[in-house]
Amino acid sequence: METTAKPSLSDSLAEERTFLAWIRTGLALMGFGFVVARFGLFLQELQFMQHAPSAQSTRLSLWFGTALIVLGVVVNLGAAWHHLRLVQAFKRGMPWPVRPSIQAVLIALFLALVGIAMAVYLISQRDSASPQLERSKEVSVAPANQGIISKPSNHSVDETVEKLKTLLQAKGVTLFALVDHSGEAAKVGLKMPPTKLLIFGNPKGGTPLMLAAPSIAIDLPLKILVWQDAQGKVWLSYNSPEYLQQRHGLPPDLLPNIAVVEALATKAGE
Repeated sequence: METTAKPSLSDSLAEERTFLAWIRTGLALMGFGFVVARFGLFLQELQFMQHAPSAQSTRLSLWFGTALIVLGVVVNLGAAWHHLRLVQAFKRGMPWPVRPSIQAVLIALFLALVGIAMAVYLISQRDSASPQLERSKEVSVAPANQGIISKPSNHSVDETVEKLKTLLQAKGVTLFALVDHSGEAAKVGLKMPPTKLLIFGNPKGGTPLMLAAPSIAIDLPLKILVWQDAQGKVWLSYNSPEYLQQRHGLPPDLLPNIAVVEALATKAGE
């Protein structure tokens, strides 16, 4: 049997406090929805800064955020309608039935579903971002480095250099010079981690590049720097082919002529 209560001043004040609480809830939902919607844009900016392709669309966060904003609007409108109905009932001296708040239950269920969906979405974003983060540790292209790419090597500096020399010989690429920076430093009594620079090229590949953009002769022949950092990790560094293309305005069809440096560095580091 449904119980009732006679309206009183305390009931009116309690209803007003409840109405204000619903308004705060609606505003909080709209604010949280805006944050969730902007979260997708944050992910896109993060992927752009890491030079990583978007593995998964971030539009879901926009939909989640929009749904929460709409829910906040509905909560405020519903709270206003419910408050006006209750005030009119109080004026008529009508008792108000005591029952569970259907509105609160529905909102709680909806938020629970949105929370589960957001958790699944964030986990999927994390899983898809993990390989990209691993690749970003292995290949770094940062504006501060002016187009320099660094890839890790699983060998020592000398072993990596020997692998590179073997690869160049197998491909018929001429090794013009091998500059031992650390060796030259040792000759004058200075110490530095093992650092060697290989300068190599092929006239068949380089000449078309210089005919198309003479300024690229500044960056030719191609170079790979093999060096060891302070933690003992060995790296292969070289100019990004895309950076060289943009720097000198090379036509896209000539990009493979300098892209060979990427394949050489990757193979030598394995």
